Amino acid sequence: MMTSRRWWDAAMIAVAALLIAVTVLWDQPDAGGEWGVLAVLAVVLLCYFSWGRRYIGGDGALPGLLYAGVLLVALGVGIAFDPTFAFLQIILFPSLWVLSGSTRQAVVLNVLTIVPITLGYWAFFGPSGILTGLGASVLAVAFSLSLGAWITSIERSGAERARLLDELMAVQGQLAAANREVGVDSERARLAREIHDTIAQSLTGLVMVAQRTGSALARVTDADPADASAAVSALAGARADVELMESMARDALTEARGLVAAIAPVRVESTLAEALHRLAERFERETGVQVHTELAALAPGAAGGGASGALGAELDVVLLRCAQEALANVRKHARAGTASVGISRSPEQVVLTVDDDGVGPSRSPDAGAGGGFGLAGMTERLALVGGTVRLEQASPRGSRLTVAIPLAPTPDPAPLAPPLAPSLAETARLVVRGELNSTSRSLDGKKGEVQR
Repeated sequence: MMTSRRWWDAAMIAVAALLIAVTVLWDQPDAGGEWGVLAVLAVVLLCYFSWGRRYIGGDGALPGLLYAGVLLVALGVGIAFDPTFAFLQIILFPSLWVLSGSTRQAVVLNVLTIVPITLGYWAFFGPSGILTGLGASVLAVAFSLSLGAWITSIERSGAERARLLDELMAVQGQLAAANREVGVDSERARLAREIHDTIAQSLTGLVMVAQRTGSALARVTDADPADASAAVSALAGARADVELMESMARDALTEARGLVAAIAPVRVESTLAEALHRLAERFERETGVQVHTELAALAPGAAGGGASGALGAELDVVLLRCAQEALANVRKHARAGTASVGISRSPEQVVLTVDDDGVGPSRSPDAGAGGGFGLAGMTERLALVGGTVRLEQASPRGSRLTVAIPLAPTPDPAPLAPPLAPSLAETARLVVRGELNSTSRSLDGKKGEVQR
């Protein structure tokens, strides 16, 4: 607004109209003085509209400074005709500020106004007007410098804020790009975990069953032709293995289609207990390792499990994947004969335990090996829900993998009393206590999907 030519045009016309009114209608100058005032005012308006207005808000260019000189000379000549011409200072001092290219230049131009004002008063009043003109001009210049410095500081502060805002917008853009990159990396890691937990494990099982089938067929080929019963038994075992391979291949195909279609974890379609039972049965069929399950804590009404015993789809998927990975480790490294999968639950946490009677983690050929997505992927998956995993030596032999996931606290049951409507504060407290943690876990767990 300070550099808008339209506003400056209106201000210049308003000041000119004020000076004309004061000179012609109100003040009575010396004979012929009003014509001198009007002539000086006409010169000022002519210079302003011919070239001065083009340098409003300029950078201290020479034509703008020449226009400032015209204003200073016109001020002194006009006061010499009539002291009321000092009203021109209303527009003169702001003009000097906006015509200057720097604060120093504006200060110099403001100080120079002392000269024409003093000379104008001297020309009109004689030597007695020098002190009056000097005092009036010094006060006017002091006011102009104070007000101009204040406005300049505000302008600089605004420019600094605009610069900081631009930098903030640039940083926000960089953060947005970094967040996108993090989201892409997170999504890649999630897909790697999903492929490892589903298709890769199914293919590993297929390889092992195929090797077992090949061994059975080799026994048929090498069997004594007179021993038909041994050949028939080996063929029956091979046929069962082929059927198992077909079932596993169909499962792997279903999982692959699910990943391609939804790019999301394979959800537990039934209860967690049923899914773990099926996992144990399938693992037993694939490997011959006997698997015991202890899942009473998931039954409705179980101690510490609430009325339904349900943990929620997110925790169900996490626990199922952890159990699947733990049994995959048993198959790859433990050389065990039996294993067990158990779930225990308290109001504070749910614990998954997978035991085996194999060689134990310290004697496993892959113990301490880096890389892969086994325990590392399990740790990352559990971190999304605030859980932890621990692998240790079991007693007397074998290994034990323990997964602990904290549960959101649930409100205590209300005492037997006439039902009362809870207050708004109590309702908010219960909602925050019961849902905040689970909501945070859900948001963190779905972060990759939202960013995708």
